[in-house]
Amino acid sequence: MTDPQLSKITRALISVSDKDGLEKLGKYLSENGVEILSTGGSAKALADAGIPVKEVGDHTGFPEIMNGRVKTLHPKVHGGILAKRSDASHLKAMDEHAIDPIDMVVVNLYPFEETVAAGADFDTCIENIDIGGPSMIRSAAKNHESITVVTDPKDYDDVITAMSNNNGATTPELRRTLAAAAYAKTAAYDAAIASWFANQTNDEFPQRHTLTGTRAQVMRYGENPHQAAAFYRTADDRAGVATATQIQGKELSYNNLNDTDAAFELVAEFEEPAVAIIKHANPCGVAIGSSISDAYSRALKCDPVSAFGGIIALNRELDAAAAEQMAELFLEVIIAPQISDGAKKVLASKKNLRVLATGGMPAADAPGTTLKMLAGGYLLQSRDAAHVTAADLKTASKRTPSDQELCDLIFAFTVCKHVKSNAIVYAKEGATVGIGAGQMSRVDSCRIAAQKATDAAEAAGESKPLTKNSVVASDAFFPFADGLLTAAAAGVTAVIQPGGSIRDDEVIAAADENDLAMVLTGIRHFRH
Repeated sequence: MTDPQLSKITRALISVSDKDGLEKLGKYLSENGVEILSTGGSAKALADAGIPVKEVGDHTGFPEIMNGRVKTLHPKVHGGILAKRSDASHLKAMDEHAIDPIDMVVVNLYPFEETVAAGADFDTCIENIDIGGPSMIRSAAKNHESITVVTDPKDYDDVITAMSNNNGATTPELRRTLAAAAYAKTAAYDAAIASWFANQTNDEFPQRHTLTGTRAQVMRYGENPHQAAAFYRTADDRAGVATATQIQGKELSYNNLNDTDAAFELVAEFEEPAVAIIKHANPCGVAIGSSISDAYSRALKCDPVSAFGGIIALNRELDAAAAEQMAELFLEVIIAPQISDGAKKVLASKKNLRVLATGGMPAADAPGTTLKMLAGGYLLQSRDAAHVTAADLKTASKRTPSDQELCDLIFAFTVCKHVKSNAIVYAKEGATVGIGAGQMSRVDSCRIAAQKATDAAEAAGESKPLTKNSVVASDAFFPFADGLLTAAAAGVTAVIQPGGSIRDDEVIAAADENDLAMVLTGIRHFRH
């Protein structure tokens, strides 16, 4: 006895822009007695493969018009899809209007996102907004009790298997799964169009904000083992973890991806060869140098203890020499725009080490947005793409910084942008020498950074703390002079901070009393 929940396929409508797997599916359907209706390029591809096909215009008795804008928007199409097979009145209407049932809809959509990504003009993008396709998909998904809707060539094999196992029918479980995928497909498609239109009208924060992503990976767990998680890619094509190719190593975890993204965004700030070592989304060592090897050695010196089990990002190709150095330390991830063959050989013995090649660097000043989930909503803001130059700085102290101090101040403030608030960064000669992150009090961040610099000096066998003759950067103003005085006691010679405190005069006076050069940026870099 036939299961009444099985839906036998007798007629299928196929209209696809992505022709992958089309011939295989078409042949299977035809060989199993399914009548195929199709349009345009899909009909031609099927016919060229020797598969019997009937044009939709011949099925409806109405020709394709308006350069293809109207071809499937017809009652004989949508009536055949939407009719409930268990409703006598629907069946009567089909009989009265000579509407034949359509049991399967195989549709994927005009390549709108690809057209936009290719830089097409406005009119071309508009013409690549599919109307008939989403209408058929939504109709078929709504009536999934009877209709099988297929929107992804990857699902063709599942459909073929189900039909083969059920005498040409599909199961309700498969139809429901495919319907859910179909609605996700049309939602994402509409979201892409809405986002593009908002950009066309320069509406940075539209009344309705849409966000969509494509699942790239289901994680073993999230931040902690009791949390579930997955990684989704968006349409943003900035080089980074989402575009990277994993060359070797274990599967990336939730925390790996989060930390690796933070590391790669940091090194993208610099033109010179740069290395960042990240632990728990905060840098524990950053440096620029004459080469990646040089930058790595100097970055590691800042906090070699915290670097254990960390993430390393670089903004140049990873060569064999630098790989040899990095292989001496236990690391979770290395990410770089390219990995040389020599470096691959060096790291091959570290089988668990995840090595990623992105193919390029993201533009540090590129526009974009960041999102933070809240209970019942989310915060959306433009990405912090601000980058301070010497021309932006205002000297507030009696003493003007030297050329070397000025370079180090800008370097330190750039790193500070990527440290969790309250952030304090000590730097010297293009390398961090002490980092204080995420403290509730700014003076505590100053103290922690200084203590880490003392510890690092002892580890390196040096008698003086690394902060001696360094500069210090603060991501926000010093609310009191105490943080500045802590930095002065650590041996700094110059300070960079946004300014803007009601006690700026007190803080500037403290700088002058300690012969510190102080520059103000007027820009704050909170990072929560």
